[in-house]
Amino acid sequence: MESGGAGGEGETAGWRFGAANPALAVAGSQSIRAAVTRIYRCLDGSGDARPVAPLAHGDPSAFACFRAAPAATDAVAAAAASGKYNHYSPAVGIAPACSAVAAHLSRELPYAVSPADVVLTAGCNHAVEIMMSVLASPGANVLLPRPGYPLYASRAALSGLEFRHFDLLPDSEWEVDLAGVEALADANTVAMVIVNPNNPCGCVYSRDHLAKIAETARKLGIMVISDEVYDHFAFGSKPFVPMGVFGDVAPVMTLGGISKRWMVPGWRLGWIAATDPNGILRNKKIIDSVIDYRAISVDPVTFVQGALPDILAKTDDAFFTNALGVVKKAAEICYEKLKEIDCITCPHKPEGSMFVMAKLDLSSLDGIEDDVDFCSKLAKEESVVICPGSGLGMKNWLRITFAVDPQLLEDGLERTKCFCKRHGKIKE
Repeated sequence: MESGGAGGEGETAGWRFGAANPALAVAGSQSIRAAVTRIYRCLDGSGDARPVAPLAHGDPSAFACFRAAPAATDAVAAAAASGKYNHYSPAVGIAPACSAVAAHLSRELPYAVSPADVVLTAGCNHAVEIMMSVLASPGANVLLPRPGYPLYASRAALSGLEFRHFDLLPDSEWEVDLAGVEALADANTVAMVIVNPNNPCGCVYSRDHLAKIAETARKLGIMVISDEVYDHFAFGSKPFVPMGVFGDVAPVMTLGGISKRWMVPGWRLGWIAATDPNGILRNKKIIDSVIDYRAISVDPVTFVQGALPDILAKTDDAFFTNALGVVKKAAEICYEKLKEIDCITCPHKPEGSMFVMAKLDLSSLDGIEDDVDFCSKLAKEESVVICPGSGLGMKNWLRITFAVDPQLLEDGLERTKCFCKRHGKIKE
C-alpha cells in the first residue's frame, strides 16, 4: 500500500519527485526548436508525396550544394586517426586550438587577441548558455534584441537572469533602436546582445552603426555580447565588421564558431573570446567565471579541437566564395518570390546570415487567425515548414530560411503563394 508517511513494514513512502521545474517551463516557452517542432507535427504524412520544404531552421548541411569544406573534413579525419586527441580537454580548450582562434580573430582587429582570452565551447549555443549563466548575479538584467535568437531568453530564464527586449527597426534595415536601449537600461543592466550578421532579420550592421552601439554601451557601463556565428556571411552592400573593432570603446565578448561558415553545425565547435584590449572583462573576473562554468559543463569534442588550427588555416577562399555565392543566389530567389505573394511583405532584402523576416497581412486572408495558424495550415496543406514570428517575439511575422537547395526553396515559396491565394479573401 502506498503511503505518504515514513513507511512501516509493507508500506511504500509517497514518491517525492515529479514536480516540474518552473524555470524550465519558462525557458521552454522561449524555445525556437519547440515552436518549429510543433509546426512539423502539422505535416500531413499520408497524403502528400512532395518533399517537405524546410524553410524554418538554418541547417544547410543536408543539401549537396552546401557540403562541408574538404579541408575541414580532412583535418577532422586526420586528427581522429592520429590518436593524439582521445583525451579529456582542459576547461578552456586545448592550447593550439585556442591560439588558432585568437590568431583567426586578430586578423581583423586593430589589436591582438590573447589565447588566454579564448574559451572553446560545444558550439555557439553552448557559448550563449555560458554567458547567460555567468551574468546571472542577483538582480542583474541583460538587454536582448527583438526579433532575436530565442535561446538567449531561454538560457537567461533558466539561470534566473532578467531579460528585457529592445527593438530592431524594420524600416531602418533592422538597426538597433539605441534610444530604446538607453530607456530600458538601469543600474542593474550588465550587457546587451547583438547578432551580426543577423539571425533572424538577414541584415548586416555598418561600421558606423556598430560604433554607435559601442558608444551606447560605454555610456551605460555595460558589455556588448556580439554573436558572430554568421561572420562573413555578408553578400550585400555592407561588409562584415567584427564588433571587437570597437573593443577599446566598450568591452566586447565575441561569440563565434565553425557551424555556419564551414557548413558543419553538427560538429559543435564554438568559442567565446574577450575582444577587450583594455582588459576590463579580465579585471572584472568575467573570463574567470566563463572558465569556471566550462569546468562544470560539457566539452567540445577533443579531436575537432585538434583539427581546428588546420580548419581555420587551410580552408581555401574558393570554398567560401562558392558557398556565399549559393547563399546569395538563394537570398535573391527568396526575396523575389516573396514579392509575388500579396499577403507577405519583406521590409528589407536579406544581405547576410541565412534568414529573412517577413510580415503577414492577415486582413487579406480568410480563416487564418495568426502567424502560428498560418504556419500550421501551410505545413498541413503544402508540406512547407516556416517558423512563426511569435516564437521570436514578433506576432504575425514569419522567419524564413533560404539556406536550402535553391530549387526546393523556389518550389516551397511557390507552394506558399498557392496557399495564400487559396486562403485569400475574395475581392468584391
